[in-house]
Amino acid sequence: MPLPSKTKIDKAGLALAKAKYRDEGEFIELEEVFDEYRKAHLQPLSETTLELQSLLTHYGAPYYIAQRLKRKPQIVRKLNRLSVRLTQLQDIGGCRVIVQKNADVDRLHKYLKEKVGAQNVFTIDRFTDYRELGRDDTGYRALHILLKRGGVNLELQIRSRIQHYWSESIERTSVIYGYHLKESEGDPQVIRYFKNLSDVFFEIEAGREPSIDMRLRVDELRVPCEQIIQRSDRHKVFDSFVNEDIIRTLTEKEGRNPAGLNNWILVFDWNAGAFVSWDIVSRNPNDAVESYIEYERMFPVESGYEVVLVGSSEVATVRQTHSHYFGIESYQNILESLDTSIVGFSRKIDIDVGARQILSTLQRRRFWGKKIISVETLKNHFCKGVLTFESSLKSLIERDLVQSAGVNGGASLNIRKKSEIEQYL
Repeated sequence: MPLPSKTKIDKAGLALAKAKYRDEGEFIELEEVFDEYRKAHLQPLSETTLELQSLLTHYGAPYYIAQRLKRKPQIVRKLNRLSVRLTQLQDIGGCRVIVQKNADVDRLHKYLKEKVGAQNVFTIDRFTDYRELGRDDTGYRALHILLKRGGVNLELQIRSRIQHYWSESIERTSVIYGYHLKESEGDPQVIRYFKNLSDVFFEIEAGREPSIDMRLRVDELRVPCEQIIQRSDRHKVFDSFVNEDIIRTLTEKEGRNPAGLNNWILVFDWNAGAFVSWDIVSRNPNDAVESYIEYERMFPVESGYEVVLVGSSEVATVRQTHSHYFGIESYQNILESLDTSIVGFSRKIDIDVGARQILSTLQRRRFWGKKIISVETLKNHFCKGVLTFESSLKSLIERDLVQSAGVNGGASLNIRKKSEIEQYL
């Protein structure tokens, strides 16, 4: 089905963002135009994410990759904030890659330029680097690459784990505070805390010791900002709880849909700071977006819900790329001291995607200690989609996370390393 004209698409954006329409009938028609336009991004996005994942097989360093189709309320807010037309937005379909260090962002950018240049399916149009100065007043840092595929714009974000840690921290705080801090909503003092935190992180990534003044500014702002957030608590998040069984449930669902890229719909309730629903939907892009639209109607943003469509090949990746949806473990300290933050971004990302898939499979099938599975069965049956199986398994054995009785023998998780393995998953 051909897309409506650019004029019609931009008119749909005006109807949703500026309430510019003749009557209810025209609004319904334009809302359908908007839905069709957004839907047109998912097929090229999913294909591009899988191709990027394939290209990264030989990248030789740990990474996480996931995609998302931009939420309707987020699009509407951006149209209002930037005063642009709907067809001018370049990130309706977005893919995110997280690597270890800032230097790895440059390394991956160079690697991708070489690999993408060797094929003619999609192209790199341009890149915008927010790492040196940080974007706007918030301090957001990442490298954005604009991809073009079949006339559709797609955005690839590449972040180091520190840049990603900062980004997820501001998102988690937004859940409690009830304001979209990354969009410069909320008290300027809270936004200044995150800007200063980002500046300190940048110094650390550059290999420099942050000045005492920089460190003091972060910790001095923390206490008054926590008080501001706690007084707000618009959605009574402090009375909520974290569902500890969520990962187990997701992993079981994923096990029934092995291999390939799964589309997940998340429904997050800002009133409770917790999930309402999380479900695998069709891998067919049209069906997935139809489900997305239906969920958005069932759980409207006006009632405090957030509906997200995320795509990934393993649930452990989504836990890392969208960690702020998985609840806040403690509300005693909403914002972290600088030392706590530095400990926080040391989260595990030092094994590759294939190794995490092997760990996830062994954990899901409960192969611990003396309960073993043959390497051949693991490779050819449960992990047949893991392209780097041999090297990934070898790295797990070298780290003593997996015990092996030889290449042709059996494998199981090392029960003495249980807590470390759970950190990876």
